[in-house]
Amino acid sequence: MIVLREPLVTPVPVKELRPTQITVGMREVDLKRQMIRSQSAAKTGAFLGKHMIPVVLGPKERNYVTDHHHLARALLEEGVKDVLVTVISDLSALDKDAFLFMLDNRGWMHPFDENGERRDYAALPKTIGDLVDDPYRSMAGELRRLGGYAKDTTPFSEFLWADFLRRRIDKGAVAKNFDKAMKDALALAKGKDADYLPGWCGPTMD
Repeated sequence: MIVLREPLVTPVPVKELRPTQITVGMREVDLKRQMIRSQSAAKTGAFLGKHMIPVVLGPKERNYVTDHHHLARALLEEGVKDVLVTVISDLSALDKDAFLFMLDNRGWMHPFDENGERRDYAALPKTIGDLVDDPYRSMAGELRRLGGYAKDTTPFSEFLWADFLRRRIDKGAVAKNFDKAMKDALALAKGKDADYLPGWCGPTMD
């Protein structure tokens, strides 16, 4: 096993990237698509140069994405062929079972479906285009933009917030009126019930 200390940057076809999660928030993807459409190709290129996709090299030298799944999906939808990736670890010498186990235990995988249920590794999509929509992941992203919580380095922190909201706001209510559901989410985010979550910034007596 080789852990790379210096990032290796290389262009990779977006369609060949392998996800390490099952879902994305499609509202989040749409926002990134709008951003790409609204700016020049040069500006998009500069943006991508600063937001390279982190990957772990797996069996058969495949690139497994550990972050920026929403950006990768947006690029795919917008017809962008290649994206720069930075290899954070080379585990290509491992067999697939050992590799997936290592991803899971290093916090580089989130094998939970759109219902918040943990799934077997086999449920991970083979391509970025196969990622499934989870509306609560979209809520978590919007909640952070609204100031409901702070950006945090905890792996998959927005999924933790999504799970928190999933347990408290009915899915039908989210589908019926997203903006109303977000008002409820913002109130919940400031409460003590959420104080265990990464980036919580509710009121405190300190």
